[in-house]
Amino acid sequence: MNKPTVTLLISCPDQKGLVATFANFIYGNEGNIIHADQHTDFEAGLFLTRIEWQLDGFNLTRDMIPSAFAAIAKPMQAVWQIHFSDTIPRLALFVTKQDHCLLDLLWRWQAKEIHADIPLIISNHTKLQAIAEQFGIEFAHINIDKNNKIQQEARQLELLKQYRIDLVVLAKYMQILTPEFITQFPNVINIHHSFLPAFAGAKPYHRAYERGVKIIGATAHYVTADLDQGPIIEQDVSRVSHRDTVADLIRKGKDLEKVVLARAVRLHLRNRVLVYGNRTVVFE
Repeated sequence: MNKPTVTLLISCPDQKGLVATFANFIYGNEGNIIHADQHTDFEAGLFLTRIEWQLDGFNLTRDMIPSAFAAIAKPMQAVWQIHFSDTIPRLALFVTKQDHCLLDLLWRWQAKEIHADIPLIISNHTKLQAIAEQFGIEFAHINIDKNNKIQQEARQLELLKQYRIDLVVLAKYMQILTPEFITQFPNVINIHHSFLPAFAGAKPYHRAYERGVKIIGATAHYVTADLDQGPIIEQDVSRVSHRDTVADLIRKGKDLEKVVLARAVRLHLRNRVLVYGNRTVVFE
């Protein structure tokens, strides 16, 4: 859709009249709703919704919408965020040595499947620098070890600020971000080569092979201070058999990783993911 739209993501305590209240805010300002979805988590007592409407013809300017909606949201104790479709997010990709997720994201970006700018790639190795140069993207080599991690993460954060980055994607970045990094920059998506919560941490394919699993998977999730415990955005699986070696599991897993990470990034960029607690609602 070429015409700009506005999207509201809202979570609030469940109560009567919520759908009507939110819809009336848009209708009362001559807005045309083009997409609306909702979910009620009865155990948590929460109502969660995504509403998207056309900006053309809406009585409020984009600068006026947040304050106008805040007046409605406050008495409902709503947590909300607002997005405009013509705002282009800026991504930084963090990588180490594996290139399959990086190349897949860049090809999709080049094909305009990913609605974003990618001005920066950061790596703790130089192996993938040629790929960044091929796509005309700035490449920053920041070597990290246990002795310099705090200082080097500070350099990473400086670059994220300099390039006005909105989202970091860990495209097989084989370093654990510190809680201090996440506190300063919480918008991070990671791809984990396992069907979480099974086989968290390192070498999940080897441990899966040792257990004789019949399916392997990949999980894309938001990064939190707890390793591989963040809210899950997307997952997928592939069947394996006793004939598959560890190398076969890794090969099949790489295919899953590329697709799952790309799906998660697109869902995030399309403002279809609503996080509450350590869970997500994905409005597809």
